[in-house]
Amino acid sequence: MKGVTNVKAPMDSAVRFIQDPQQKAAITEEVLRALPEWFGIEAAILEYVHAVPTMAYWAGEVSGRPVGFLALMRHNAYTFEIYCMGIRPEVHRAGLGSALVAACEAHSVNSGAEFLTVKTLDASRPHEGYAKTRAFYLDRGFRPLEVFPTLWDKDSPCLFMAKALRPPV
Repeated sequence: MKGVTNVKAPMDSAVRFIQDPQQKAAITEEVLRALPEWFGIEAAILEYVHAVPTMAYWAGEVSGRPVGFLALMRHNAYTFEIYCMGIRPEVHRAGLGSALVAACEAHSVNSGAEFLTVKTLDASRPHEGYAKTRAFYLDRGFRPLEVFPTLWDKDSPCLFMAKALRPPV
């Protein structure tokens, strides 16, 4: 597998590349159920759990216990998308999310991609948790590109953000 497989992260934690499909699904379900403020729709949780086993996937661990994850979807030769990412609330703002993003960025660059994208809730729908999510991605170099008002549904406008990973060749 090209890219970073294991990355050191802060606070007695590590980021580990996961290959086992069942482990990916189990970690995803456990973490998303701990985040009802962001992932409170049962059908959406099940959709993520079903989709992530085929994707590049990193688990964020504290003392060997998975407390977060990032699933990466490849769209084409140029672009990867952070399909889903979650960190248990008790370890928010401890650096694990940054370490997960760094691992997927390294993988994306090593795989020849030029862009990394993510979708999140737009600011036109006020939500304290998603305001923090947008700030997290902005701090890591992602920039808002477009809002899709009805991609998910009319009450959840989608903000499409992207980060250039390297100059085009």
